[in-house]
Amino acid sequence: METLGQDLETMRRVPLAQSHVDAICAIGGEKFYPAGSIVMDIGEPLDRFVYVIEGEVEVVNPYTDERMFEASLGPTQFMGEIGFLSGATNYLKMRAARDTRVIEAPREAMLALMSRVPELSDHIITVFAARRRKQFELRNSAVKVIGADRDAKVQAVERFLSRNRIPFQSYDMDAGDAETLQVCSLTQHEPSVILGVDTRLEDPTPRKVAQYLGLDLDICSRRTYDLLIVGGGPAGVAAAVYAGSEGIEALVVEDTAVGGQAGTSSRIENYMGFPTGISGTDLTWRGQVQAMKFGTRFVMPRRIEAMSRREDGAYCLTLDDGDELCARAVLVATGVQYRRLPLDHLEELEGASVFYSATEMEARFCAKTEAVVIGGGNSAGQAAMFLSRAASHVHLVVRGDSLAASMSSYLSQRLEADPRVTIHYRSEVTALHGDSWLEGVTLRTGETERRIDTRALFIMIGAAPNTGWLSGLAETDAKGFVITGAAAGQADDYATTAPGIFAVGDVRAGSVKRVASAVGEGSVVVSRIWQYLEDTRSI
Repeated sequence: METLGQDLETMRRVPLAQSHVDAICAIGGEKFYPAGSIVMDIGEPLDRFVYVIEGEVEVVNPYTDERMFEASLGPTQFMGEIGFLSGATNYLKMRAARDTRVIEAPREAMLALMSRVPELSDHIITVFAARRRKQFELRNSAVKVIGADRDAKVQAVERFLSRNRIPFQSYDMDAGDAETLQVCSLTQHEPSVILGVDTRLEDPTPRKVAQYLGLDLDICSRRTYDLLIVGGGPAGVAAAVYAGSEGIEALVVEDTAVGGQAGTSSRIENYMGFPTGISGTDLTWRGQVQAMKFGTRFVMPRRIEAMSRREDGAYCLTLDDGDELCARAVLVATGVQYRRLPLDHLEELEGASVFYSATEMEARFCAKTEAVVIGGGNSAGQAAMFLSRAASHVHLVVRGDSLAASMSSYLSQRLEADPRVTIHYRSEVTALHGDSWLEGVTLRTGETERRIDTRALFIMIGAAPNTGWLSGLAETDAKGFVITGAAAGQADDYATTAPGIFAVGDVRAGSVKRVASAVGEGSVVVSRIWQYLEDTRSI
């Protein structure tokens, strides 16, 4: 299955071309670091591109002050990883192993150079993405998550980091190795999140971690953006790529994690170009990198609460903490969210043993237990197949008497043939058992009820659009989906009843609820938005 970047260990090392080095020297300056000095510390912004002329730069363990990896950076190599594109926070301590001379170029000037020289951009981004993959797989980061299996708030942080492909270290509080004991001693053996070397995060939330990592950017700005894209799912990310490539100054606002509902899918096999499949998170992460290369910015996790229109025609959107963003055009790409079931104690168990996504993080909680997945769509089917590798058995609960109308044929055939999966047709979960942790569910099939002992329930049903924040400016149908095209009195398929507001993807009334369709709509709508911006530029 495709992953988020190339394997750094198997990549052939190719130095930058001399013309590219000369161009970097022209925008940067030389700096000397004596042996033992810190080139970049944990918590610093990735605001400079560092190219090594001579010497050696190593990664340092912040706790022992010893070298962390055998490999290091030497002449013709450069520092950094994909967070450089957005100016995120550095989470690896870098030190000069011996006297070292480098060229340092400011981030903005370097990004401008990369936009002018695509060969240089391709080289750097390929290396940066491969480094992010290695750091994510090896869990190399200054963010430490302790005891996520015991605390729903800590688990929410871990889910946010995992879905955004941000490296972090996860510690099982029951482990007895020296490193775990040392880290747990900093938190008095309580579930916690540690930032940097020894900063314990009080009342951990994804937003607080995002602020530390530089993901929740300082977006309060006096300027008005060309375009605000609300939602970072496949449709929103596709629009972000094309907006950036067309020179539209765009900002993507996402309330959870880039990927949207697609990010909850562990394996998408029917998306063109990935014959062995790709996870929804990795697919949209690639798109995010592509968009950032073109200058589109992403902020998360931020939620839009309301919207108003100024006298000059621009729209101002109010965020969850009162911040305001303004733009000449708005693209609604908020997708849909899984519906909640009307079950007692559901809210208390959410995030602990009741989940709305099935990724590597949730799968580990299925070990040595049966898992229950509710839903008959592709996401539920993909979750059941994925979880069957970790759980002792998977129960797929479907209200209807067939999967044919709601699930791709290849997927339903696999599920029906897999002995690790039992499909319960004409069935529903009617009760949850357990207090602080799920212990079982009651399954009703017709007039018959049975209990399934489980510690992991996955709910993937229905589609609830998130459109209340539109404040009535763009009309929606009775279910809350945005009306576009002919139904809105518009010749443009993606135009709403409000000038300058467009809608794409699952949130649009009548859209095809598939990843490929969302990507297509997000790509096509940008040409309409560009034309709207041109037509209203002099107004």
